[in-house]
Amino acid sequence: MMLGAVQLGVLAACIVLFVPMGMAGWHLSRNKMLFFSGALFISLAVGVHLSPYFPSISDFMSSPASSTSSSSSSSAAVDSGNNRDSCLSLLHEIVFDVDPVSSVNGSVYYLKSWGWPQTGPVSECEFQKLGRPDTSDLLNGSWVVVAGDSQARLVALALLSLVLDSERMDSVRGDLFKRHSNYQIVVSDIGMKLDFVWAPFASNLTDLMVELKQNSSYPDVLVMGSGLWHMLHVHNASDYGVSLELLKGSVTSLLPLSPELGDDGPVTGSVSFRPPPFFWLGMPMLINSMLNTKEKRERMDDAAFNAYEIELHQSKILRQFGGPLLLLDIHSLTRNCGKRCTEDGMHYDAAVYNAAIHIMLNALLIESHQKL
Repeated sequence: MMLGAVQLGVLAACIVLFVPMGMAGWHLSRNKMLFFSGALFISLAVGVHLSPYFPSISDFMSSPASSTSSSSSSSAAVDSGNNRDSCLSLLHEIVFDVDPVSSVNGSVYYLKSWGWPQTGPVSECEFQKLGRPDTSDLLNGSWVVVAGDSQARLVALALLSLVLDSERMDSVRGDLFKRHSNYQIVVSDIGMKLDFVWAPFASNLTDLMVELKQNSSYPDVLVMGSGLWHMLHVHNASDYGVSLELLKGSVTSLLPLSPELGDDGPVTGSVSFRPPPFFWLGMPMLINSMLNTKEKRERMDDAAFNAYEIELHQSKILRQFGGPLLLLDIHSLTRNCGKRCTEDGMHYDAAVYNAAIHIMLNALLIESHQKL
């Protein structure tokens, strides 16, 4: 744009200087030459002053290139965001292999393994199973809070198994599984602190959010979930939905969301914003015939589970419905692993929760634009 203006100025100067000289060479009279020079100068002056109101040649020359460049940059940014969201949506596309390895006294034992497909769209996301060094690097110096019921406790155990050696895990397992109690551990060699908070009801989670806000203490990673205890002991899906609405409000007030995240999700026209990667731990697939008490079999059937899932979606606490929390879809994982991955129809083998932790870790990598 600047270069075009300079060229136009040089051209005008040349016309003003050389045209009258050329005319003088043709022996025009002095008065005619002066008249023509004056007229030409005035015309050029008027043209220069009016030129901002008309598209210049330089505009036509530069517009396609700059437009193409701008369009390419914009497309790259959109593609990057779309790829990130697309990969997040594919994280749960996990395949389980459950193979019989031995039979003792009529009982068959199975070896469970899992992984992401190596073909198709999932393979393009390059999801990774992280070993101890990579997990330690990713969570170095982090404060991790896991809150909820026994499912959350199993998730905490799976996470610790990735950063602690087997000897230390033996001692952790007994302390972590003390009934209905909190647990805290500091992994000093990587500076990671993990808090497990026993919070089986959504109201307990709301209290935890309020406490964090009052203390101005915000974890780097938060995983929480509830529903099973409410289904068993309260058995009222509508009441569960109300408690989730309150919880969503407390989570939203905890995070630096305003004004980008309103009650009904992202505000149209607001600045691009992605909330921190806090996670909601979904409920597992319940296999009614395997549940170990009559009360559980009566209250925790498919109809109750579906009603509770509807309330979860309608609460809009999940990122996929405009809320602040990314879903760790334990139901999807347990369904894929199947009946051979559980002994009581509710709590599943370590492979399921190990997969859930790797989904979480890969989501952290995607959200932070990192690649190990």
